[in-house]
Amino acid sequence: MLFCLTPALAQNGSAQGTLAQVKARGHLVCGVSGGVAGFSIPDSQGQWRGLDVDFCRALAAAIFDDPAKVRFIPQSSAARFTALQSGEIDVLSRNTTWTLSRDTAAMNFPVITFYDGQGFLVRKSLAIMSVKQLDRATICLQQGTTTELNLADWFRTRGLTYKVVTFANSEQTLGAYESGRCDAYSTDKSSLYGERLKTAHPDEHVILDEAISKEPFAPGVRQGDDQWRDLVAWTHYAMIDAEEAGIAQANVEEMRRSALSPDAKRILGLEGKYGEGLGLTTDWAYRIVRHVGNYGDSFERNVGAQTPLKIPRGLNGLWNQGGLQYGPPIR
Repeated sequence: MLFCLTPALAQNGSAQGTLAQVKARGHLVCGVSGGVAGFSIPDSQGQWRGLDVDFCRALAAAIFDDPAKVRFIPQSSAARFTALQSGEIDVLSRNTTWTLSRDTAAMNFPVITFYDGQGFLVRKSLAIMSVKQLDRATICLQQGTTTELNLADWFRTRGLTYKVVTFANSEQTLGAYESGRCDAYSTDKSSLYGERLKTAHPDEHVILDEAISKEPFAPGVRQGDDQWRDLVAWTHYAMIDAEEAGIAQANVEEMRRSALSPDAKRILGLEGKYGEGLGLTTDWAYRIVRHVGNYGDSFERNVGAQTPLKIPRGLNGLWNQGGLQYGPPIR
């Protein structure tokens, strides 16, 4: 089921003045997933970790010069949009796909933070190498996502049949898959890397190479507040531009002392007053990199080759390195 917002929801909880509200409150309120490995999940000490979490910490760093000034509220697939529209959260950073129906239903998606696609987890013993081999298969998936519609489109277009079994959350979906109720578990490929690790015997399962959809993940904000939309977008762009300029968390202080390129100086707040248009200080982007890092820092820390997930950079590489991540210039 694709959850859509209604115009009535748009009128509840106006987004006007979100930055002022956040500053007055003293912290950001960020809606995240309850447990997607590498994106938003509490660690053994109860500290939130992940790519989506880092984005919210970066936003808090830009505003407060303190990445800890953010409160994380887990959101289910079905409830996440209502939480945003009601004003319960300031921003939704929860592996959410940007679609037309969602974009036109009283919310905005300022920027794509992760390019993904829908995939399939299957048992190696089935010797399935292609999605087409799932003809007449039973597939488990989670309710309240784009997954079910993508399946219907893909299988119908190819004249294939399947049976779908839906569940309220990822824990129930994975449990059903592991118990043998279905032949495959389908969701975003990024999530499947983490779901596979949760199985009793991860080596007995494989994620198929194919993706059957485009899943551009983007943070969500309420419509009607251009300043907040811009700030959310430019938080991500600052992380991309910093990586392209070679400014990382490990060298940001040295770069600030010795940067020669005009691009680097603008990113580090040494030239111009580009934070003013966002309602921030001139060193807003420097704050992000100092506290959280650039996009590559966050990617490698949470989902990259040195993590258990080992998700390839792929489409999420920089534009000049074969990927799609492209930050407009800060100038």
